[in-house]
Amino acid sequence: MKLTPALERVLRVFLVDIAARQYGYDLMKAAKLPSGTLYPMLARLQDEGLVTSQWEPQPDDAGGRPPRKYYQLTAEGARAARVELAHASRPAPRKTLGTARPAPGTAQ
Repeated sequence: MKLTPALERVLRVFLVDIAARQYGYDLMKAAKLPSGTLYPMLARLQDEGLVTSQWEPQPDDAGGRPPRKYYQLTAEGARAARVELAHASRPAPRKTLGTARPAPGTAQ
Protein backbone atom coordinates (compact mmCIF):
# COMPACT_ATOMS: atom_id res chain seq x y z
CA MET A 1 0.00 0.00 0.00
CA LYS A 2 1.49 3.33 -1.06
CA LEU A 3 0.36 5.92 1.46
CA THR A 4 -0.73 9.00 -0.44
CA PRO A 5 -2.25 12.04 1.30
CA ALA A 6 -5.70 10.98 0.02
CA LEU A 7 -5.29 7.42 1.29
CA GLU A 8 -4.06 8.74 4.63
CA ARG A 9 -7.26 10.77 5.03
CA VAL A 10 -9.45 7.77 4.17
CA LEU A 11 -7.61 5.48 6.58
CA ARG A 12 -7.93 8.04 9.37
CA VAL A 13 -11.70 8.16 8.81
CA PHE A 14 -11.93 4.36 8.95
CA LEU A 15 -9.85 4.22 12.14
CA VAL A 16 -12.12 6.61 14.04
CA ASP A 17 -14.47 3.64 14.58
CA ILE A 18 -13.11 0.42 13.15
CA ALA A 19 -16.33 -1.50 13.79
CA ALA A 20 -18.44 1.02 11.88
CA ARG A 21 -19.44 0.47 8.29
CA GLN A 22 -18.79 3.57 6.21
CA TYR A 23 -21.14 4.67 3.44
CA GLY A 24 -19.25 5.88 0.37
CA TYR A 25 -20.78 9.37 0.32
CA ASP A 26 -20.01 9.88 4.01
CA LEU A 27 -16.41 8.80 3.37
CA MET A 28 -16.20 11.35 0.56
CA LYS A 29 -17.37 14.13 2.87
CA ALA A 30 -15.24 13.10 5.86
CA ALA A 31 -12.06 12.63 3.81
CA LYS A 32 -12.82 15.65 1.60
CA LEU A 33 -12.22 13.67 -1.59
CA PRO A 34 -14.07 13.60 -4.90
CA SER A 35 -15.78 10.37 -5.93
CA GLY A 36 -13.28 9.88 -8.77
CA THR A 37 -10.49 9.63 -6.20
CA LEU A 38 -12.32 7.75 -3.45
CA TYR A 39 -14.05 4.91 -5.27
CA PRO A 40 -11.02 3.67 -7.24
CA MET A 41 -9.05 3.78 -3.98
CA LEU A 42 -11.73 1.72 -2.20
CA ALA A 43 -11.72 -0.79 -5.07
CA ARG A 44 -7.93 -1.21 -4.77
CA LEU A 45 -8.16 -1.62 -1.00
CA GLN A 46 -10.86 -4.23 -1.50
CA ASP A 47 -8.74 -6.07 -4.12
CA GLU A 48 -5.90 -6.16 -1.57
CA GLY A 49 -8.21 -7.60 1.10
CA LEU A 50 -7.93 -4.53 3.32
CA VAL A 51 -11.55 -3.41 2.96
CA THR A 52 -14.82 -5.29 2.53
CA SER A 53 -18.00 -3.89 1.05
CA GLN A 54 -21.63 -4.82 1.27
CA TRP A 55 -24.78 -3.43 -0.27
CA GLU A 56 -27.49 -2.52 2.20
CA PRO A 57 -30.79 -4.33 1.90
CA GLN A 58 -33.27 -2.01 0.21
CA PRO A 59 -35.62 -0.70 2.90
CA ASP A 60 -39.33 -0.55 2.09
CA ASP A 61 -39.43 3.17 2.87
CA ALA A 62 -36.40 4.14 0.74
CA GLY A 63 -38.56 6.43 -1.38
CA GLY A 64 -36.79 5.44 -4.59
CA ARG A 65 -33.32 5.99 -3.14
CA PRO A 66 -30.82 3.49 -4.53
CA PRO A 67 -29.23 1.07 -2.06
CA ARG A 68 -26.07 2.21 -0.36
CA LYS A 69 -22.77 0.38 -0.44
CA TYR A 70 -20.98 0.26 2.90
CA TYR A 71 -17.25 -0.26 3.39
CA GLN A 72 -15.37 -1.56 6.41
CA LEU A 73 -11.72 -2.24 7.18
CA THR A 74 -10.81 -5.89 7.57
CA ALA A 75 -8.67 -6.93 10.55
CA GLU A 76 -5.63 -6.93 8.23
CA GLY A 77 -6.72 -3.56 6.84
CA ALA A 78 -6.89 -2.05 10.32
CA ARG A 79 -3.45 -3.45 11.16
CA ALA A 80 -1.94 -2.16 7.90
CA ALA A 81 -3.60 1.24 8.34
CA ARG A 82 -2.17 1.66 11.84
CA VAL A 83 1.31 0.63 10.68
CA GLU A 84 1.27 2.95 7.66
CA LEU A 85 -0.07 5.91 9.63
CA ALA A 86 2.44 5.38 12.43
CA HIS A 87 5.25 5.22 9.88
CA ALA A 88 3.98 8.38 8.16
CA SER A 89 3.86 10.32 11.43
CA ARG A 90 7.56 9.73 12.18
CA PRO A 91 9.80 12.65 11.33
CA ALA A 92 11.95 12.09 8.28
CA PRO A 93 15.60 11.40 9.04
CA ARG A 94 17.89 14.35 8.54
CA LYS A 95 20.32 14.05 5.69
CA THR A 96 23.95 14.84 6.29
CA LEU A 97 25.36 16.85 3.44
CA GLY A 98 29.00 16.27 4.29
CA THR A 99 31.69 17.74 6.50
CA ALA A 100 31.29 21.41 7.30
CA ARG A 101 34.23 23.53 6.15
CA PRO A 102 34.94 27.13 6.96
CA ALA A 103 34.22 29.60 4.20
CA PRO A 104 37.26 30.74 2.20
CA GLY A 105 38.96 33.75 3.73
CA THR A 106 37.65 33.19 7.27
CA ALA A 107 39.79 32.47 10.33
CA GLN A 108 40.08 28.86 11.39
